[in-house]
Amino acid sequence: MSSASSDPSAVQLESIGQIAIYATDLARSTKFYGETLGLKHLFDAGTMSFFQCGDVRLLIGASDKPVATGGVILYFRVADINQTCNVLSARGVAIVQPPHLVARMPHHDLWLAVLSDPDGHPIELMCEMPHAAV
Repeated sequence: MSSASSDPSAVQLESIGQIAIYATDLARSTKFYGETLGLKHLFDAGTMSFFQCGDVRLLIGASDKPVATGGVILYFRVADINQTCNVLSARGVAIVQPPHLVARMPHHDLWLAVLSDPDGHPIELMCEMPHAAV
């Protein structure tokens, strides 16, 4: 019996290298993701702007058509969800749903907060808060 790695017809996707979303105003979205959210801007290429987000590259592409805002949600890990929401709110980001407990796990609690980008794409902040040592 052969393993999937030795089977030339097998496909195994390893990781996400890039995610693309489209914007109606590239300059506005580039400023939002770079300056407001603090993602590292990598480069621009034509009607696209690229950012580094951990191991994943985020592509913001210009669109002259209405942008669909459903289907994909970007989740960003943050160390302190309350502080991050306070900073982003001070920068003018509307917090659609403030930080809230989603699930109690054995070693941490999962908290989420919801905001959106200038085109209405949903963005969620996620924070895994460790349980206090007793």
